[in-house]
Amino acid sequence: MMLRPCTLFMRLLIALFLAGLAATRVAAQSAPDMTSGIEGLPDASVIDAPASQTAFECLLEPHKVVNISSSVPGIIARLGLDRGDSVKQGQVLVRLESGVEQAALELAKTRVEFGERQSSRSDQLYEEKFISQHEKDEMATNTQLAKLELREARERLKLRTVRSPIDGIVVDRYHSPGEFVDDKMILTVAQIDPLNVEVIVPMSMYGVVERGMKARVRPEAPVGGEYMATVTIVDRVIDAASGTIGVRLELPNPKNKIPAGLKCRIEFETDQS
Repeated sequence: MMLRPCTLFMRLLIALFLAGLAATRVAAQSAPDMTSGIEGLPDASVIDAPASQTAFECLLEPHKVVNISSSVPGIIARLGLDRGDSVKQGQVLVRLESGVEQAALELAKTRVEFGERQSSRSDQLYEEKFISQHEKDEMATNTQLAKLELREARERLKLRTVRSPIDGIVVDRYHSPGEFVDDKMILTVAQIDPLNVEVIVPMSMYGVVERGMKARVRPEAPVGGEYMATVTIVDRVIDAASGTIGVRLELPNPKNKIPAGLKCRIEFETDQS
């Protein structure tokens, strides 16, 4: 029985299709894993690291960074600090021109002194029936108001002086004496004793790293060395996209020996390490 030409053609196409499919499967089984070792594609072990892994990359950052500004507008009269200078908590950083406030303070002092003298005489005048009780109370009230005005004048003068809220290092300076400032930043001060050690760990470390845990921190060159830090914060929210959590440690830094901004390597002291 002879086959028609169209039937022969269809069988030939099917045979070629099956042969190509078989060759594709063989090639797929024998091909190497191209996702392993390609730069930019992390291994699964990095994304989902085992809990036994305790060493990670980290960053040393200031414990606090404060942007210093004035609560009142004015012209800078004195600013003797620059980048890299050390400051102590409570140290005067900036003084604004305060001639008007000084005069108001002196005026308030004079009014208080006058009111106290008047009040001391009013007692004797009242006893001798030269003034009424109402007049005596009015003098005492005026004296009390003068004292409140003196307190207000002192507080206004105090606002013309800006003091450091922390011990630290001047990171940047934005103005000079003679310039007008309102709510603009004048200085930036960073506290680097202690230092914050910021590290991102895989979520498999959640429950392994706990507050109070110790860790060894090794800053990069040229500082180097090994220092002990203590875990102070373990994030309670996991980043779903990366499968990681943030951890912060506190590293004592007496005499500001270690600069902030360095990369480092950290190893947690766990039961497995």
